[in-house]
Amino acid sequence: MAKDFLKGVRDSYDVIVIGSGLAGLTGANTLAKAGHSVLLLEHHYQLGGMATWFKRRGGHIFDISLHGFPVGMIKSCRKYWTREIADKIVPLKGIRFENPQFSIETTFNREDFTKLLINRFGIEPQTVQDFFDTTRGMNFYDEQEMTTRELFEKFFPGRDDVVRLLMEPISYANGSTLEDPAITYGIVFSNFMSKGVYTFQGGTDALIKQMKEEMIKNGVDLRIRSLVEKVEVGPDRKVRGVIVNGKRIACKTVLANANLKSTILELVGPEHFDDEFVEQTKAVRMNNSSCQVYIGMKPGVGFDYCGDLLFHSEHSGFDIEAMLSKKISSRTFSFYYPETRPGSNRWLIVSSTNANYKDWYDLTEEQYEADKKDLCEKTLDCLEQYIPNVREKVDWVEASTPRTFKHYTRHLQGASFGTKFEGLKVSQDLPKQIEGLYHAGSVGIIMSGWLGAVNYGVITANEVDKYLAAAKS
Repeated sequence: MAKDFLKGVRDSYDVIVIGSGLAGLTGANTLAKAGHSVLLLEHHYQLGGMATWFKRRGGHIFDISLHGFPVGMIKSCRKYWTREIADKIVPLKGIRFENPQFSIETTFNREDFTKLLINRFGIEPQTVQDFFDTTRGMNFYDEQEMTTRELFEKFFPGRDDVVRLLMEPISYANGSTLEDPAITYGIVFSNFMSKGVYTFQGGTDALIKQMKEEMIKNGVDLRIRSLVEKVEVGPDRKVRGVIVNGKRIACKTVLANANLKSTILELVGPEHFDDEFVEQTKAVRMNNSSCQVYIGMKPGVGFDYCGDLLFHSEHSGFDIEAMLSKKISSRTFSFYYPETRPGSNRWLIVSSTNANYKDWYDLTEEQYEADKKDLCEKTLDCLEQYIPNVREKVDWVEASTPRTFKHYTRHLQGASFGTKFEGLKVSQDLPKQIEGLYHAGSVGIIMSGWLGAVNYGVITANEVDKYLAAAKS
């Protein structure tokens, strides 16, 4: 008989969280610690959303999105999770750029970038300081008329080499383009520029295991392989419950960590919202997706230090269309050394490229497999520049595409980076449309990857807590 993943579930909860990305996990944990009954439902067989991993034959463990996040992650994890988790967050040693315009290595913090911009790129010290002060002063309440392109033109007119230095890592981190609002750039750039880039020592599997243990300790009811089919809303436009694996479970509130547009247009249904809100939702643009190639070395076989993150490109100047093209000209290599998982003897590499869903979704299976193989081969060709004879050292290579991300995350168009900035207002306005319905996920505020997700989960959980407290009084 098929296993009942909802065995023993209660008939009713204060909060049902849909999806277990870092925003969902953090929101669930925060609400449970506040004394509310919380059920977390995840359709996949493991928790984490995009913060996840997979294992392959021969003992390989590949992280999907571990490298890297700002130093603020330490404070957030200590405050909203545990000191043990926070203490495992460590700095990356070096970020490399290799392209036709420059070859540099940096610790990716304000002090080092200031020196680079002044000494290597010849920018006036006052201009550099003004740029850093401007980006640091940005927040999502600011006016949004200035684009990132206009921001760069203001401080570094005609300097596409400087734009490339400042822009490529951010596009890799969150899919930003030069046409997006400048504040979406400023928020993430100033976060990273604080003290550099960090990662979690032990791997994503260790992180999620510790988070799971903490949630169980705090009373969260965790369920995997539990697909929410519908959010039930009454004629009074209040949340009543969800339908999951064909079963109805009542609740007072829902915190959706699912894709914003699918939450509104599919899980709830447009008939429950004002027409104008539905149109706003439909107008929200999805961010782009990604391809990744996972490369595992033979046990005990390593390579010389290549940096932790390497932004490689054969293209001249920053060009988002070239970065998204299937004719790949830019790759970001994440190098994982044995110290990433203390006690291991494995060297691993994950190559990431931004990608368009439309280039992959309608291929025949034969063409799809051929294109993935081609992606792997060209990635190894590129990697040969940094790890000589790499093919002789490798014993596992495979690729993921936007179709892969759509399958495992159920994100519309396989979006790796959620929605564009206009999704933030729609996300925040959900409770004004449906009483008891909240959202925390990859929308415009998530400008700092994992850190943004954790913090947005807390922000939304606090709103849910206020609502439940008011309902009891």
